[in-house]
Amino acid sequence: MHPRDLSDHVAYQAGRGIEEVARELGRDPSEFVKLASNENALGPAPAAVEAIQSAASGVSSYPKATHADLTAALADRWGVTDDQVWLANGGDGAIDYLSRAMLEPGDDILVPTPGFAYYGMSARFHHGDVTEYELSRDDDFTQDARTVLEAYNGERIVYLTSPHNPSGSTIALEAIETIATETDDETLVVVDEAYGEFADVDSAVALLEGENGFEQREDVAVLRTFSKAYGLAGLRLGYAIVPEAWADAYARVNTPFAASELACRAGLAALEDTTHVDRTIDVVETARNAMEADITAHVWPSQGNFVLVDVGRDEAESQSNSDGEATAVAEAMQTRGVIVRDCTSFGLSDCIRITCGTAEETHRAVETLNTVLEERASDTAAPDESEVSNP
Repeated sequence: MHPRDLSDHVAYQAGRGIEEVARELGRDPSEFVKLASNENALGPAPAAVEAIQSAASGVSSYPKATHADLTAALADRWGVTDDQVWLANGGDGAIDYLSRAMLEPGDDILVPTPGFAYYGMSARFHHGDVTEYELSRDDDFTQDARTVLEAYNGERIVYLTSPHNPSGSTIALEAIETIATETDDETLVVVDEAYGEFADVDSAVALLEGENGFEQREDVAVLRTFSKAYGLAGLRLGYAIVPEAWADAYARVNTPFAASELACRAGLAALEDTTHVDRTIDVVETARNAMEADITAHVWPSQGNFVLVDVGRDEAESQSNSDGEATAVAEAMQTRGVIVRDCTSFGLSDCIRITCGTAEETHRAVETLNTVLEERASDTAAPDESEVSNP
C-alpha cells in the first residue's frame, strides 16, 4: 500500500531554529541570534502572554465562544461583517480554506516566483495545478498589473503578495483592481498581507468594501496573520477576509475549531495591545534603515520586517560563480552565531534574507555579514598558488 503520487509536491523549507543549529554545531544556544524566519524581535505582546496564562486552565473546552469573540473583533477592526472573517490555523490554514472553496480537480492557480511555496502546495493538496508569473530582480521585483495579466490564462485563483516575500515590494491598490477587473468573473484575486502592518500602503480590504473611491468587489480576498506584527507565530493564528456574497462557504470548508482556545485568547489580547504593535513597527523601520545603509552589498528596499541582500560575486564574475553564494554566506554567518535565510529555496541562489531584529541584533548581523563578504572577496582575489611562478 502506498500514498497517492506526491512527486509534484515539494516540502516547505522553514528557517532553521537556534536549538537545531546549536545542536548540529555542538554549541550553546545562547551564542546564536535567529534572523531567518521574520519573527517579531520583541516577542509576543505582554497582554497576549497574560491571556494565555489566564486561559491555560480552560483548554479542556472547545474554543467556540472565543472564535466568535475574535471574529467579531476582527470584523469591527476591518469594517466587515462577522461572516467575512474566516479564522484559521495560521495564514496557511486560510489558504487551504480558499483552496477548498475555489478549486475543482485540475484547476490552476497563478502565483509569483519567487514567492511563498505554500500557495502551490495547497493547490496541489486539493488536486489543482500551478502556473507562475515572474517578479524580476532586474526590475527590483516590481509588482504591477501588466506582469500578472501577461501570465494569466484563466486561472481560478491569482495570488498577490504585498509586501512580497522575500523582496519586500508592494503592489498598488489600483493595480490590484485592474487585475481583478481584467481577469475572468470566476477568478479570485487573493492578496496576502501577512506583512501588511509594516507597509506604507493601504490594505486591499478597501476593495472588498468599496472604500477610498473603489467600487465594491466580490472577486478579491485578503489574507492576514497574527504571526508577524503581533508576535504569535508559535500559536498559528491567521484569517482571511472574503467577499460578503460568498462568506457562508466558511461553514462548509473550515476545520472545526482550527484556531485553538489559547490562540484565540492571545489574538484578542494582542489585537487590543496597539502599543506593542507600534513598538514593533518602530523596531522594524529602524532595522530596515540600518541594514539598507550599512550592509556593503545591494539591499532591496523593503516594506516587510526583513530585507533581501544580494551576496553574489562581483558583476564581473560569471553567474555560475555566484550560484551557491547564498548557502556559503549563510553558513559562514551561522558559524559566527547569526542565523539568516538562504534564499536558494526561492530560486535566488545568490541572495539571503535577514529579519529585522533589535538594534543589537541588527548591528551584529550587519557586522557579521560585512565581515563574511570581505573575507570571501579576499579569498576570490587571492591568486591560486599553482599559478604563481617561482622567482
